[in-house]
Amino acid sequence: RSEYNPTSKGLKVWDLKLSDAGNYTCEFDLHTVRISLHVFELTISSDGHFLPNEVPKLTLTQNSPLSPPKLSITLFNSNNNIVRPELLEKKNPQTYVLNLKQLETTDNGTWMCHVHSDPWINQSISFDVKVLGFQSPDLERKYATVGSTVILSWHLNFQKIKWKEGFTGQLNWKQQESATPHELLDFNVTARGEKHETKKSSHFWFEIPESKPKSAIEVKLPKVHFNHSGQYQCQLAYNRRSVQSKIELVVMKVSANPAGPLPRGAKMTLICQVSRPLPSNAHLLWERVNGTEGDTKKSKQHEVKVEVNVSTAGLWNCHLVEDGDRKISLNYPVEEAPVWISYVVIGASTGGSILVFSLAGLCIISGIRWWRRRQRARRMARARQYLLENKTCQCQQ
Repeated sequence: RSEYNPTSKGLKVWDLKLSDAGNYTCEFDLHTVRISLHVFELTISSDGHFLPNEVPKLTLTQNSPLSPPKLSITLFNSNNNIVRPELLEKKNPQTYVLNLKQLETTDNGTWMCHVHSDPWINQSISFDVKVLGFQSPDLERKYATVGSTVILSWHLNFQKIKWKEGFTGQLNWKQQESATPHELLDFNVTARGEKHETKKSSHFWFEIPESKPKSAIEVKLPKVHFNHSGQYQCQLAYNRRSVQSKIELVVMKVSANPAGPLPRGAKMTLICQVSRPLPSNAHLLWERVNGTEGDTKKSKQHEVKVEVNVSTAGLWNCHLVEDGDRKISLNYPVEEAPVWISYVVIGASTGGSILVFSLAGLCIISGIRWWRRRQRARRMARARQYLLENKTCQCQQ
């Protein structure tokens, strides 16, 4: 592991070990030069491979032919910002243990450990930190309308950081937080970075798009239904550890009661509804196109639907608004029924009223007749009883 350079009278040593520390002496003619070699060894837990929120452990060990000096250690992350260890433990004069902060995917890169001790130690040691995870936030909310097409994507960073280890993962869906999850697909990535996906569930129709980034997990819902809402969780596992990222899908629909054209003089209720409660910074808003400020209706906080009563034809839009931005919209055209339908409705109403009055009149007349027959029968029964009780024979004198 060494090479002597006769020109510079230097000794080059490769792959230093802690045991290489010591006093080295070079003798040439009547000259003697002594050099003390101080060796540092820096190790990082998990061989520098982590998942988000994990806390790396850094161990710095020194070996010196002299008494081990007290060291000043400064850490710099991949952005050259100073990182303060959460815990600095000194097991003995030769070994220092540093517990770092919880990692994020943005912490990927080459870190630097600067070691200093007066008057002659001023050494920088580089080491790599790789954090496998998702480029998107831990929880993302996505909105869709009934009948639309939605693509849900999770972007992994294993190609960006050149992760040369194999890992697995799966995609689950559940409609409610307490519901049983359904596995939609699973995937695995080989040490060469080759990704393979397998469709697992037929709970509802979805597709795996072919034209997508190699580092992305995607599912396509070609026609969203109202019950497709819920939490879609993508989870990856490496070395018996796991990390996940969720997308919450909220679906919106509009309807009318009663449905169909609006007859003249009638009313209908427009209903705008979402599949899940909205966050406090979001709401639903009915708005009539080219209408006035009074032609609006806003949902209350955490309401899942909003209704508006309509008596005239026109185009209405329902918007889902989050932080002042309209995320999705659905329109409902209220059409006026043809005149003949209005006449039919009026005629049916009038005819119905006449029919009701006629039936009521018949019932009254029938009741009176029945009461009269009952009274007549009672009078005749009393007359017969009277004749039977007073039956006598009278002779003329």
